[in-house]
Amino acid sequence: MDMVKIIVALLLFGPALVNSLQLKPDELVAMENYQRMVELRPLAVEFSQHFRNITQKDLDLPSTRLPSQQDLQCLADMSELLGGLTSGSFWAIKMFDSWGTFPKGVIYGNLMDMGNYDECIGITKAIGDSHAIKGKYCLAGLSLAQLGIRIRTAVCFPASCAATHMDRFLQQLLQRLLNIKIAQPLVTEDSCRISDREPNDALTIFTIVLVSLLLACVVLTTIYDYFYCEDQTQLPALIKIFSARANSRALFRLVEPNSNPNVIDCLHGMRCISLIWVIFGHQYLFALLAPNVNQFRLKWWFENPYTSLVLHGTFSVDTFFFLSGLLLVMISMRSLEKTKGRLNIPLMYLHRYLRLTPIVALAILVYMKLLPLLGDGPLFDSIKFDDYNHCKSTWFWTLLYLQNYATPNLCINHSWYLAVDMQLYILSPIFLLALYKWGKKAAAGIFVFMLLLSACLFSTMMIKRYPIFLEIGLTPDEAQRKLYYATHTHAAPWLIGLLFGYFLHVNRNRTFQLNRIKIWLGWVVCLALIFTSLFVLYPFADWRNPVLTMLEEALYYTLTRIAWPLALCWVVFACMRGYGGLANSFLSSPMWQPLSKISYTAYIFHIFVQQINGRRMRTSTFFSDYDVMLIFWGGFGFILLLSYVMYIIMEAPFGVLESMLMPTRRPNPKPAVHTEPQMDPQVFETSKAALEPQLETDTTTDTTNFAPSSYQS
Repeated sequence: MDMVKIIVALLLFGPALVNSLQLKPDELVAMENYQRMVELRPLAVEFSQHFRNITQKDLDLPSTRLPSQQDLQCLADMSELLGGLTSGSFWAIKMFDSWGTFPKGVIYGNLMDMGNYDECIGITKAIGDSHAIKGKYCLAGLSLAQLGIRIRTAVCFPASCAATHMDRFLQQLLQRLLNIKIAQPLVTEDSCRISDREPNDALTIFTIVLVSLLLACVVLTTIYDYFYCEDQTQLPALIKIFSARANSRALFRLVEPNSNPNVIDCLHGMRCISLIWVIFGHQYLFALLAPNVNQFRLKWWFENPYTSLVLHGTFSVDTFFFLSGLLLVMISMRSLEKTKGRLNIPLMYLHRYLRLTPIVALAILVYMKLLPLLGDGPLFDSIKFDDYNHCKSTWFWTLLYLQNYATPNLCINHSWYLAVDMQLYILSPIFLLALYKWGKKAAAGIFVFMLLLSACLFSTMMIKRYPIFLEIGLTPDEAQRKLYYATHTHAAPWLIGLLFGYFLHVNRNRTFQLNRIKIWLGWVVCLALIFTSLFVLYPFADWRNPVLTMLEEALYYTLTRIAWPLALCWVVFACMRGYGGLANSFLSSPMWQPLSKISYTAYIFHIFVQQINGRRMRTSTFFSDYDVMLIFWGGFGFILLLSYVMYIIMEAPFGVLESMLMPTRRPNPKPAVHTEPQMDPQVFETSKAALEPQLETDTTTDTTNFAPSSYQS
């Protein structure tokens, strides 16, 4: 019989009706335990009454073990606590006042009561000259196996007590109250927090000093710039590198659409919307992990059509790969034509590595060492996107851009994108030189290669039969690494972008005159591909419908990796050729340009803000799409602020410095020949790397200049 219905009957009609039902023995035991739990007084009251005369026997030590010093200290502090409660001491009342209760609304999905975290860890009661009782906050978990749920509540004990002591006390209490013997620990040390923190280690101090020095450089050079540099065209090198005034001028410079024939204006909007989509999707991950009072309602949330936009936000990443391949070939083919097919590959790799790595290296330090100092709360280790302790042993794989293959314990999970993009970039000279030498024949070969890689993805899914559930966005770790982090699984969007970029390059001087029927047909096919990719799995999200077969999952996963970038090809083509209409006006709006320039930094650091918000959670939340949107837009403002700071202190300075140090060796322009427009040397949108479509993927050859703007097509 449905357990939820039994509980409802118990609450509404009492035990008489439940006893009249035909229940299995384990169901009857579960109902009896639940009834007792509902009728209990607050757990803190029950505890104080049960242990009012606490003795060494209550430590429940094995007969073969003598009490240790910690055992005795815990027992002494507990006696002091219970004595203080009897005498009405305020500190003792606060310690029990901070306890949680058994959650109300278990049937609705409210499975946690977090009590009052700050009240507990803020307790300090001096006992003598050398000892003080401090509060220790823990989350105790009770599994109701027959009901298939685990409830958690907050408890507060003296800090001298270990989690094992708390567990023994609570085990005895629940055995008396509910007449149950629980095999699993109720309290573990990793769920406990105290006010004391470990002193900062050398690397933490180094990170703080490094960030402080960078901030100081920016502040001092900016002050000098404002008061002593009247001619902004003749800035000293150091001022040009670090001045927030100079770098912000480049960041917030708006260029009117269609003012530069070498810029595809609609790509700004596509990049920014994809970035927002990524951040929005990650916000939902934190919302789903949060202690929601309506957790069981999530079952129906998956059946909402709007949910498909969240679950399939991974297409935003395919957009970035498409744009990366597109701009790589358009920039590089112009360069190859100028240099007669010469490509300085080592310089090209060095340029790319120097543009991407400084901000990644800083992110590793910030996530690993500064995040624990800023995010604190009862769910410190419960709501997390990554385990940054992995950085201690795997940080170098991230800086080598091999983390997606080298280790399952990624230092920064979302950095897998950087690895895939860098690996594709390393392979890019093969495709670029082939396109330059053999043209359409090479394009045909690349297309066949793309199909073979897609067939490889399809075959992997069919042979390995990884248990993935695409209709509800669930992919286990093993399948995630093999089917999502692997480079070849994202090669199709990148190669389609490469081929489309070659098409645009070859036809750059050609005029396309399309009639209204062809234009409408192009948009209909484009939107059909987009909406099919997003919503074709919607019927299978209904729990009452059969799940997808492995063949259906493999077909969907493989074909949508091709359909999505094909749809984007039409969007870019239509916007470039004047058939974009409202879409082009929106995507090409200058309002996207500043965000587009800091999108790489925003991608790297957005989890930092979301992680802090998740760790600070003090109470249960209510899950709804509207509530997630409220949290998202509030967090997004702080993400932009943090991204701007990181851009000013790290990304922009290193971009300017790298451009000064790297050789350019530009060819002498010939008279009366159209040359590349020369941009302000401070416009270094170093966001060319990761999340943004590597627009700067300029393949610097030995005679080609580094395109100063990463948004040149």
